[in-house]
Amino acid sequence: MLVVTRPAARPAAHRVLFRDLPDRRVAYSNITPNWFASVMGTGIIANAAVSLPVQVPGLRTAAAAVWALATVLLVVLVASTAAHWVRYPHFARRHHRDPVIGNFYGAMAMALLTVGTGAVLVGRDWIGLTAALAIGTALWAAGTLLGIVFAVVIPVLMAKGGHYTADRAFAGWLMPVVSPMVTAAGGAVLLPYSPDGAVRAALLWFCYGCAGFSVLASVVVIPAVVARLVRRDVWPAAMVPTVWIMLGPMGQSITAVNSLGADAHLVVGSGAAHALIRFGIGYGWVVTAPLLAWTAVALVLTARTAATGLPYALTWWSFTFPIGTCATGFSAMATHTGAPAYSILSIGYFLALVTGWVVAARGTVPHALMSGHLLRHPDLAR
Repeated sequence: MLVVTRPAARPAAHRVLFRDLPDRRVAYSNITPNWFASVMGTGIIANAAVSLPVQVPGLRTAAAAVWALATVLLVVLVASTAAHWVRYPHFARRHHRDPVIGNFYGAMAMALLTVGTGAVLVGRDWIGLTAALAIGTALWAAGTLLGIVFAVVIPVLMAKGGHYTADRAFAGWLMPVVSPMVTAAGGAVLLPYSPDGAVRAALLWFCYGCAGFSVLASVVVIPAVVARLVRRDVWPAAMVPTVWIMLGPMGQSITAVNSLGADAHLVVGSGAAHALIRFGIGYGWVVTAPLLAWTAVALVLTARTAATGLPYALTWWSFTFPIGTCATGFSAMATHTGAPAYSILSIGYFLALVTGWVVAARGTVPHALMSGHLLRHPDLAR
């Protein structure tokens, strides 16, 4: 009699991916909104690279490859988030009320916006302008809608939950409210391709409105974060990287107002267009000082924490997108002012962005893809 036996299941320890998970389906159990920060941090490299005032051979091709990687990451995370909600709805329903994770719903919207902007800026080299505009517009619209909803709903939920207290202040509070600023910067990229007339005018002023909302909201949040630091109430080590998020609204606002001003002549007369350009330059000059000052603060806090132990967490992706917005903002200032200092700053922040991405990726790959333990919800171990 012939007996057919099935080969024994491969031990989890011998897996290349998810080796610490008893079942690979468990990998969907801890897909939280802050995972989308990896898409933001990857996509901003492509967007910043093509905006640099100095271009070298091969840089644009490399940027297109990075945009493709960000697109793949976005698709994977959207699918994984859907699977998470279907398979683990009891965990998913907790996210928006969590005092830390809830704020990162803004990352979901900004990931869509970043990849959409990249499609138009550099993805068009590979997929053509028509497809790039279709993808860019669709992702911009989806990201804008989600961003506006989260910018209103998440702060309300955090306030109702009693999470907005002085001892809980951290830069992650900016995540929901800075998303409309990313909408403004992305809208500026779409502006030259939008239909002439009322549609283009509406887009311009809508983007200025989004930028204004984010600036006002950031002005409310930033003092609370600074006040906690002044009190020497330093965050836990794993939370320290979030201090870099403070650069996001500053760098992105410089990018947005200068990019919108550059194409304002498509909507308004030459006098008004010139005024908007001057406004962007003036705004950039004013914000440069606090941006550089906070960069120094973030460097000191990060270095001091790293000296005593900086444990890996998804917060490491804070080393990417906020720094990238500074690179794009200073690139825009270099274009409008011709100041060599801004060219140097844009290149310096871009190199820092790439370094931050390498650091974040080197931490994420072994903890998420190899071991898989970050993907498993802690409650499943009970």
